[in-house]
Amino acid sequence: MKILGIGNAIVDVICKVDDNFISKNNLTKSTMKLFFDESEFKNLIKNLKIEKTISGGSVANSIVGISQLGDKVGFIGRVSDDEFGSKYEEGLKKENVEYFYSKKKEVLPTGTCLILVTPDSERTMCTFLGTAGKINENDVDSNAIKKSEIIFLEGYLWDEGEPKKAFNKAIYNANKIAMSLSDQFCVDRHKINFLELVKNKLDITFANEQEITSLIEAKNFNEIINFSKELKKLVVITRGEKGAVAIQGEKVIESGIHQNLKILDLTGAGDLFAAGFLHGYVNKLSIKESLEKGTEMSSKVIQQIGARL
Repeated sequence: MKILGIGNAIVDVICKVDDNFISKNNLTKSTMKLFFDESEFKNLIKNLKIEKTISGGSVANSIVGISQLGDKVGFIGRVSDDEFGSKYEEGLKKENVEYFYSKKKEVLPTGTCLILVTPDSERTMCTFLGTAGKINENDVDSNAIKKSEIIFLEGYLWDEGEPKKAFNKAIYNANKIAMSLSDQFCVDRHKINFLELVKNKLDITFANEQEITSLIEAKNFNEIINFSKELKKLVVITRGEKGAVAIQGEKVIESGIHQNLKILDLTGAGDLFAAGFLHGYVNKLSIKESLEKGTEMSSKVIQQIGARL
């Protein structure tokens, strides 16, 4: 298998809202807020018009994108045996993703992410992890990991206790490890742990400029470049309108953006960028070509509603 993803198995529920809804509910635009109270989460969603419901989760979105590019891929993530859990499993199978998890009825329901899209196409996410957040080391298939060229992890998955054990088991058994820092909220919450992972465990780190800036408390982008060079690994950073850059040892490779796009929804831009890049990387394209493949995939997904093509 080329790439195995391990992440939160979450069903995305996409709704259009105005900026007033964001401020009225004390949300911070363009970030992700975790909900721990199921009733509070349901209360937020109850009066909204649902545009689209689709199986999601950051790494799962990337894995589906890689599958669409023709690579053999798999995914590990925890769902419950409920309506959303069945929908989730069907969504992966439809995209030729091998699913390494046998669902059963859990105390908590399948995880849900409410994606609020404002008129400027920015997305604000409200997530109730449900049983996805209860992933443990028994859910992680060591053989599947050992047979994969690369495992791809998400920062969203990292948490103390059982999820951390699952993470560490995956890392211990992996041939090569890629990870997305996922969100500034995650970085701020787990800064010490993430720094340790980036410096000592990961082979490939994906981040946007805000996440990596927060991680190392950089004052400017040159500090990020220098930090990445010192790692002597591969760091891939998306910079919005400034394009993307990869730092590998002393090499700094840049790639521009596609112009004149009709942007509808930025959900999944980072996920599909990672998909394109990893497809290029695992198929031995150059770093520059891999960046361009990432840009191509992210450019496609932002011109539609939802995080999958």
